Amino acid sequence: MTIPAQLIQKLRAAQRVTVLTGAGVSAESGVPTFRDAQTGLWAKFKPEELATPRAFRQNPKLVWEWYAWRRQLVADVKPNPAHLALVELAERFPEFQLITQNVDGLHQRVGSRNVIELHGNITRTKCFEENTIVTEWPDRGDIPPKCPRCGGLLRPDVVWFEEALPEVEMDLATRASISCDVFLSIGTSSLVYPAAGLPIAAMRRGATLVEINPQPTPLTAQAQFVLSGPAGVVLPELVKHLRS
Repeated sequence: MTIPAQLIQKLRAAQRVTVLTGAGVSAESGVPTFRDAQTGLWAKFKPEELATPRAFRQNPKLVWEWYAWRRQLVADVKPNPAHLALVELAERFPEFQLITQNVDGLHQRVGSRNVIELHGNITRTKCFEENTIVTEWPDRGDIPPKCPRCGGLLRPDVVWFEEALPEVEMDLATRASISCDVFLSIGTSSLVYPAAGLPIAAMRRGATLVEINPQPTPLTAQAQFVLSGPAGVVLPELVKHLRS
């Protein structure tokens, strides 16, 4: 893996670095992407039958069980070298902001702090009616369980199709993007908006744009530096160059 010397110079001079991670980073830990998870028992269902407010209203038990299955998948995997490298990378800059489209919490499990989760977190639960996080509820055998406060149905704290991204998180992500010196887009297809607009916003404000991905994306042609390969290989190498 060749890391351009000019990129290392840019990073060493940077005061503010912002990182956006996507499904590719989690896939390297064995977390299936949303559509890859449509296998086995779930192959007959379309995403819109499992991940929209409308689907939850129509068949809340089915949706809850689908996410319970996915939660178990996440619980059984471990963070990979890319997650670890980002923890070390964060320590090298006065200001560092990690933004993720992933819902698995793997960044936090290895020690990343103040992670902006654009699409929520599958390990958290919230009330469908009140949109508030619920950490405990009586186990009465209900599927899905009910909110102990209002009696509404509980759901995973993730952003579904037909739902807007959380305003606070999106605002924080936008601010971090337009104020950084270097922006790294890692393991994301650059197809899902509004997250896909963050690296473009950073570049327009003068940031050095770096893409790390095994395959070309719509962002590739615009990035100043393209490091082609898995994040779990590229990021540790990048950190190693910064150490020397």
